[in-house]
Amino acid sequence: MTTSPLTGGPQLPQQRRIVTEIPGPRAKAFQARRLNAVASGVGSTLPIEVVAAGGGVIVDSDGNSLIDLGSGIAVVNVGNAASAVANAVAQQAAAFTHTCFMITPYAGYVEVCEQLNRLTPGNHDKRSALFNSGAEAVENAVKIARVATGRSAVVVVDHAYHGRTNLTMALTAKSMPYKAGFGPFAPEVYRVPMAYPYRWSTGAESCGPEAAAAAMDHIRTEIGADRVAAMIMEPILGEGGFIVPGESYLPEMVKFCKDNGILFVADEIQTGFGRTGKWFACEHENIVPDLVTTAKGIAGGLPLAAVTGRAEIMNSVHAGGLGGTYGGNPVVCAAALAAINMIETEGLVERSAQLGEILQSRLDEMASQDPGIGDVRGRGLMQAMELVHPGTNKPDPDRTKAVIAATHAKGVVTLSAGTYGNVVRFLPPLVIGEDLLNEGLDIVAEALAATR
Repeated sequence: MTTSPLTGGPQLPQQRRIVTEIPGPRAKAFQARRLNAVASGVGSTLPIEVVAAGGGVIVDSDGNSLIDLGSGIAVVNVGNAASAVANAVAQQAAAFTHTCFMITPYAGYVEVCEQLNRLTPGNHDKRSALFNSGAEAVENAVKIARVATGRSAVVVVDHAYHGRTNLTMALTAKSMPYKAGFGPFAPEVYRVPMAYPYRWSTGAESCGPEAAAAAMDHIRTEIGADRVAAMIMEPILGEGGFIVPGESYLPEMVKFCKDNGILFVADEIQTGFGRTGKWFACEHENIVPDLVTTAKGIAGGLPLAAVTGRAEIMNSVHAGGLGGTYGGNPVVCAAALAAINMIETEGLVERSAQLGEILQSRLDEMASQDPGIGDVRGRGLMQAMELVHPGTNKPDPDRTKAVIAATHAKGVVTLSAGTYGNVVRFLPPLVIGEDLLNEGLDIVAEALAATR
C-alpha cells in the first residue's frame, strides 16, 4: 500500500480494495434515491456513490477503493482534490467567490489568460477569453471565426465530438445518444472525411493523403472554400474513438485552411494539459492553430473553459460580444492557476509520456494475444483499444460493454467511446502510480480473457 506519489490528491491509500460487490448496498440505496431526484436522461456509467478520491483512486460509500482509469473524462489530470488546487480554491473562496469579470474584474482571470497565451502552440501575439464548458468554448470559437472572416460556414470531420448544445450537436457526428431527437440543429455546418487509419478502405499508409484530398475536394466543390469561416478538429478524436489522424492529414488540412483564408480551430478540450505527453496534442504534429479551445483538464476538476488565439482574430469581436455571467469565475481561475503550476513544477507532461509508454506496451501485449482487439492507438495517457469480431473489422460493442462491466465489478473505472460503441479508452490521472496503473491494466487483461 502506498500514498499518492505526487501531490495529486489527499493522502488516500493508493490501492484497489474490494469490500462489497460493486455496486454495494449503500450504492444501491443511493441510486434508488438518485432515480427519484435526477432526470433519467442524465446517465451514470458506474452507479456507485463517491465519497472521496485522490491520486489514482476513487472511494465509494461502501468502502470500496477503485482504480481510476477515467479521470472524470480527462478532467482531473493533476489528480482528484489535488492539495495545491484545493488550497487555492479555499483561499479564493474565503476572499470572494464571484463578482462577474465583465462587471468588476480581478487578477485571476487575467493570470489564467496570460498562462494560456504562453502555453498554447505558437509564439505569436495571443489573447484569451474564459467560459464555463467545452461546448461553450467551441460555440464562442465559431462566433469569433465568423466575425473575423466575415464568413458563415463551419467544417468539421467524421467521428467528431464537440459538445451537447444546439450548435455543438450540429458539429458532433454521432447521433445516439448525443443528437437523437434534439433537432433541428444549427445551419451552415458541413462534414468532411476524417483520416481514420484502422478503417480507411485502402489501408493506413494511404489514409492521410487520401482523406485530406477527399476533404479538400468536398470543401472546394460542395461548400465553397471562400464561404468557410473555420475548420474545427480534435487533434486526436475523443468520443469518436481516440482516433489519431493518418500521417500528413492534419498538416495538409492546416495548409489548405491557410491557403484559403479559413481559420483552423484545434479542439484541445480532451487532449490538452499534458494528457497526450505534450502540453497540447497539436505539438505532436507541429501544428500552430489560429484558435484553440480548452476545458476539462484546465482547472483540476472545476468548470472552466477558454478560447485562445491570434490577437487580431480574438480582438475582432466588438466589446460585449464575448462573455457570460460565470465565465472565468475567480474560484475556478484559482484552481486553474494551481493546476497549471502543478503540471509544470511536477513534470506531469513528461510523466504522461513516460506512463504512456507503459500503457501502450501493455495494450499492445493484450492485442498480440487477443484477435478481438483490432487496433490499439493514442498518445501519452490518452489511449484506447478497438474491439471487433475476430478476423474482421466489424465492431463488437457487446463485448466492449462486457469488458467494461467486468472491470467495474473488480474495482477499475474504465470508459467506452467510439462511433460504433466498440472502443475501450484509458485516461488515468497523470499522477497515478506506476504500480496502480499496472494493476488496473491487469484487471483489464482479465476482463478481456473472460469475455472472449
